Amino acid sequence: MAFSHPWLLWLLPLALLPLVFQRAHSKSYSWLDMLPADPLSDLIGLILKILAVLILTFIVLGISAPHSNQQLVERIGVGAQIALVLDRSASMDDPFSGTSASGSTDSTIGETKSAAASRLITKFVQSRQNDMLGMITFSNSAMYVLPLTENKEAAIAAVRATAGNALFQTNIGSGLTSAAGLFDKVPDSGSRAVLLLSDGAGRIDANTQQKIKDWYDRMHLSLYWIVLKQPGGLSIFNENYVPQEDQPLPPEIELHEFFKTFKTPFNAYEAENPKTLQLAIDDINRKEKKPIKYMEKIPGKDFSNICFMIAAIMIALLLGVKYLEVKTWKS
Repeated sequence: MAFSHPWLLWLLPLALLPLVFQRAHSKSYSWLDMLPADPLSDLIGLILKILAVLILTFIVLGISAPHSNQQLVERIGVGAQIALVLDRSASMDDPFSGTSASGSTDSTIGETKSAAASRLITKFVQSRQNDMLGMITFSNSAMYVLPLTENKEAAIAAVRATAGNALFQTNIGSGLTSAAGLFDKVPDSGSRAVLLLSDGAGRIDANTQQKIKDWYDRMHLSLYWIVLKQPGGLSIFNENYVPQEDQPLPPEIELHEFFKTFKTPFNAYEAENPKTLQLAIDDINRKEKKPIKYMEKIPGKDFSNICFMIAAIMIALLLGVKYLEVKTWKS
């Protein structure tokens, strides 16, 4: 048992006041010895005083807001611990262009990449039941948005809050390392994943690459990378691409080759429009439905209303007795 306002319990001694003060009589007698002994009335008077003490006690307890403590109960569900890593570089505010994978014109082509990502990831979050979700955004550096939490409303609000002014750089390395930090000191549920969504890539230095590989291996993090590819742009799956002499691989292909060296599972997707983005997210949704252990928070029960209800019943009893007393004198 706990109290939201424990300092109000100092008022409890005031509940003894009915025992201190004598009952005022509506009739006066010059000599009380003329009155015969009435043990029944004395007993009823004592009971009424005790009733008044209990009324004041329950009122003080009620305003102190008593409640039981929150409990954590281990459950077995289906889901994962997922860190969303969203690109917020300026190019994400460009609209999709081109045609759908089937060759027909897509009715949602004019939608910006950031708006489509926000809309579809919101649906993804809403469809998950027992996930813990966290979020990192990045452009020139990573921005911590939301820790891993079971609060679905908070996750949806975080996704919708990612829209805004952005910078022109794409520092994926910072986003990936910050995402790994979300899992630090969080018990492993049995299924952990990072969902990286970007419309480009950046080069990651060797030290950061090694740090990412070590962290993802140690924390057992699967990686899903969705590339919002411009139609006609370079594909990360193009194994026949040969760079010009003495030139490095394009950042997208270089990053894809780096991800393939992970010891933990890695999956890559390309999306040229909202429909193909939806297909990629749907595939991730299917793959990340595994049995997991998670802690469900059982909120404490508030007992204030019960205290006030008991006090109200006792007050009604006192008023009833007072009504009978008045009727007796009138008769």
